[in-house]
Amino acid sequence: MEIQENKIDKYIIWLLIISALVRGFLAAFVEFGNDEVYYWTYAMYPDWSHFDHPGMVGWIMQIFSLNLLFSSEFALRLSSIIFMTVDTYIIYRLGCLIKNKLAGFYAALLYTASLYCFIITGIFIMPDTPLMLFTLLSIYCFLLSFRSEAEEFGKHYVLAGLFAGLAILSKYSAGFIWIGVGLYILFYDRKQLKNKYLYLSALITAVCMLPILIWNIQNDFISFTFHGDRVSLFGKLQPGDFIMEILGETGYNNPINYVLIITALVALFKGKKYLDETSRRLLLLFALPFIGVFWFFSLTRPILPHWSAPAFSLLLLFPASYLADKQSVKEGEIKLPKPIIATLSLLVFILVFGTIEIKTGIIPLNFGERSKTVRYYGETDLTTTIYGWRSIKDNFQKIRQEKIDEGLMKEEDGMVGLKWFPMANLDYYVANPLGINVFGLRDASEIHKYVWINEYRGGLQKGADYWFLNLSSDYYEPQRYLKDKFDEIVPCDTITVERCGKPANYIFVYMCKGLK
Repeated sequence: MEIQENKIDKYIIWLLIISALVRGFLAAFVEFGNDEVYYWTYAMYPDWSHFDHPGMVGWIMQIFSLNLLFSSEFALRLSSIIFMTVDTYIIYRLGCLIKNKLAGFYAALLYTASLYCFIITGIFIMPDTPLMLFTLLSIYCFLLSFRSEAEEFGKHYVLAGLFAGLAILSKYSAGFIWIGVGLYILFYDRKQLKNKYLYLSALITAVCMLPILIWNIQNDFISFTFHGDRVSLFGKLQPGDFIMEILGETGYNNPINYVLIITALVALFKGKKYLDETSRRLLLLFALPFIGVFWFFSLTRPILPHWSAPAFSLLLLFPASYLADKQSVKEGEIKLPKPIIATLSLLVFILVFGTIEIKTGIIPLNFGERSKTVRYYGETDLTTTIYGWRSIKDNFQKIRQEKIDEGLMKEEDGMVGLKWFPMANLDYYVANPLGINVFGLRDASEIHKYVWINEYRGGLQKGADYWFLNLSSDYYEPQRYLKDKFDEIVPCDTITVERCGKPANYIFVYMCKGLK
């Protein structure tokens, strides 16, 4: 495939438009996943910060949904569609800044091909959505700062500090921005230590972090304690967890992208100078400590692969620059490198196949005999986390109304749950539309923000009756988890979630009588 060098700006515009349209369609078509619908509670009950993350993801959901005036999946994901479009343009501008337009174009294509960038930050609404936007803006401004004349330091430094602060308000891991900048200054540019704008920039970031600090002071630093428990400096070596982390990173970032990053970095360390020193050093000092720390944590416990994905996304600038450096231009025409065609093709295949699998379940994903039984049906099928929720409400309402008419339950009876997921899914898709309050029955480590939501909704009432909806894909034994909390647990009915005429999930409905 050949492209015209003088039309790169037009190609970028078309890339942004096509990407936004595809992601917009999928955002409206696919139901919320567990994490996304949980962050909807951040928008419903905004705060300075929250149990597991800072408040940014909730704030942008409020803004783009007009304070939940529009609460469809598309409306709540709108910021992801817009932010990832902007992200792609910023990565293009970063490529232009550190190399040339061709490197910028390649970077934009590789960024689009990343499953983390395209899906997790570009379709789903997650803390990573604002994290990537503000991280890219901050790195761009820091790069400009180190390349600028003295009189321009102030503007770029101030903006870099502001964006770094907003990134930290999105997710704590954005602190690696300042770690990378600090290492760069200490190793390569100590004269910056005399630059007053550096300290002003750091101060602006610190001010941005005040909401996190205020909330944690008010709540006994529970958020920091929670995240401290998720990682550890010491522990028993678990090679399997490290291997799963590497495999997860490979998948999330697109396997072809992952190989291209390794290839470009190997060429760099072998002496291939396809980037200037300032760009090379700053990008590596941001990304490598970021990745290295999470690799270290994964040696002793399982962690989530997308935690390190922002660093890999930034590293895409290396293969983009490397491929641009190798590319020859003949009469203004450039052949699009085969690896880029391959990585984009893989993205398209995953999107098409993944969407078909979610909506049809064409490939059975129930592994093992237990997951094929009614009680645990679908527990190994991850697609059930983003399928079938819309169909539950009407079926539950029929059961609910029947029991109300029989005098066994009341209109005002709430619903209880044992873990933040699927509590939030049932809250958004079932309880909230029916005017029912959902309450969590366990501690913060299990129900997260629902500890505070319980208070906002008036708290659990002794002697009251509640509904409990139990999923076969995430089954909790009622007699084990609920018996000591209620006088009586009464099985009521079963809702079958169907997909292409076959069961995908079962919802067991219980009446929980008399909260102790």
